[in-house]
Amino acid sequence: MLIIRPIRGSDYEALYKVAVESGHGFTSLPVNEELLRSKIARAEASFSKQVEKPFDEGYLMVLEDLKTNQVVGTCGIEAAVGMEDAFYHYRLGTEVYHSKQISVRNEVETLTLCHDYTGAAELCTLFLNKEYRRGYNGRMLSRSRFLFLAQHEQRFGSTVIAEMRGVSDEKGDSPFYEWLQDHFLGIDFVEADYLSGLGKKAFMAEMMPRSPIHVCLLPKKAQKVIGEVHRNTKPALKLLQAEGFKFRNYVDIFDGGPTVECALNDIRAVNQSRLLTVTIGKMPHADHQYIVANTLLADYRATAAKIVVSQEHDNVTLSPQLAEALMVEQGQQIRVLEL
Repeated sequence: MLIIRPIRGSDYEALYKVAVESGHGFTSLPVNEELLRSKIARAEASFSKQVEKPFDEGYLMVLEDLKTNQVVGTCGIEAAVGMEDAFYHYRLGTEVYHSKQISVRNEVETLTLCHDYTGAAELCTLFLNKEYRRGYNGRMLSRSRFLFLAQHEQRFGSTVIAEMRGVSDEKGDSPFYEWLQDHFLGIDFVEADYLSGLGKKAFMAEMMPRSPIHVCLLPKKAQKVIGEVHRNTKPALKLLQAEGFKFRNYVDIFDGGPTVECALNDIRAVNQSRLLTVTIGKMPHADHQYIVANTLLADYRATAAKIVVSQEHDNVTLSPQLAEALMVEQGQQIRVLEL
């Protein structure tokens, strides 16, 4: 059985391995011991914290194979971005140039540095070991976060975003970033992305162009990848689009990848998840697979299971083994979402 749970201090080695395996462009997990240990400590504090209003909490979870006791994936949610450190994006806009005298009208795309998503919740840090990228595992890991959002809505910003990884090659070089490196920053993409992941973002405000950038003046290869996702990220984007997430003309400042957004209450999975009361016993035969999660916070648990869910009744039967894995008892509630 694969179970999703909050990360803990003993998971450091596994998290470090994920950081290494995830490679360039996975900004939220730089290969840095101090930062990774800090992320774990911050997550532990966030899961145990009393929250009246979302601020800078980060909920990092791991996927554990109970058979081997190995961590085989991660997923996370930031409660409200940009509250402690600046959260930068480029906003794609349009400037219009029109002259009656010469009868010419031009519309020119622009990129403007902004902090428009400050306070939004963010889906982040999604990674699954290659050996486990089969069946419903990836979908379960990603969508489990929507059950957590539905259950603990008050802990998150009302808008939920996800930054999609932009186009880069096997060495980590980004065609969008090349012009920034040549004319403004002077450091390569991997280093800039690494510093951003460490939270050392002062160089952005100091060195990034302050005026709107006319897209037509960028190299063609840079223009081509604005708003495009890395080939490995296309399945994740498709999944989010099916949940109601849309591209609203915001892109990453380094690789030009799109950021998608959805109001928390409009996310399809949030609305379709249901609370059911648990009966522990022999589980009847079931054809449909669900994500099932308890309603706890510090002891949050989620997994995938074939269960019988009735539209007429608000109860569900779980085996003793499944109930134990989910840390639920007879008469308690779980939240379910069909896969």
